Amino acid sequence: MPVWAGLVTTSYTGTLTDVDDALTGRIVLTLASASTVTLQTWGFGGGTNAAGVNIVAGGFDPFVGLFSGTGDSAQIVDGSSAVLSNYDSFVGCPPAAEATIGTASVCADLHMSFDLAAGVYTVLLTNGTYLPNAVFGGGQLGDGFTDLSGGVFQTCVDLDCLAGSADWALDIGVTGGVTGGSLPEPTAPVLGGLALLALGVQRRMAAARPDRKTLSGRIPG
Repeated sequence: MPVWAGLVTTSYTGTLTDVDDALTGRIVLTLASASTVTLQTWGFGGGTNAAGVNIVAGGFDPFVGLFSGTGDSAQIVDGSSAVLSNYDSFVGCPPAAEATIGTASVCADLHMSFDLAAGVYTVLLTNGTYLPNAVFGGGQLGDGFTDLSGGVFQTCVDLDCLAGSADWALDIGVTGGVTGGSLPEPTAPVLGGLALLALGVQRRMAAARPDRKTLSGRIPG
């Protein structure tokens, strides 16, 4: 059953090759006319996607971004993950479920909606702590990435941690015309640089354990 009435929705699933994989989760959309594009992830908390498939909880918490264009020159429209300060605008639970970490119920899936002109766009899904530098300053996909993962798929609340798999699930719903979606396209080089820490349920890299991230302090985005 479709999640959003009036949208033509395609359900994508996949598995990242590693925490710094920025290639597997790229989907190129060609919109034939002005459209509303809605994005919903399911991999972290699980749930029933638009294709009616039950997505099992336990995947990594994702970053999802939308870029105008393709390749290195693609310009970011917006993007978020649960570590970023703008996540409260894109919380994906419900319809995705929350996960329990220690005594806390945690949402890290995303729901995003964009009103777009006709054209070509790139949807990027990565590990939630492998972040395109474009999200920090309105840049381009070719600006590279900042890696806060510590080399693991793991989400922590204080000292309680939940190890995630590399699996992801994403629904893309479109009104208006779409002439195709394809995946993936070439990846960009990794660069340093960060500009984003905020309030609320956040993650930061724990000083005593550089291999874990915690939901306890957010990065501005």
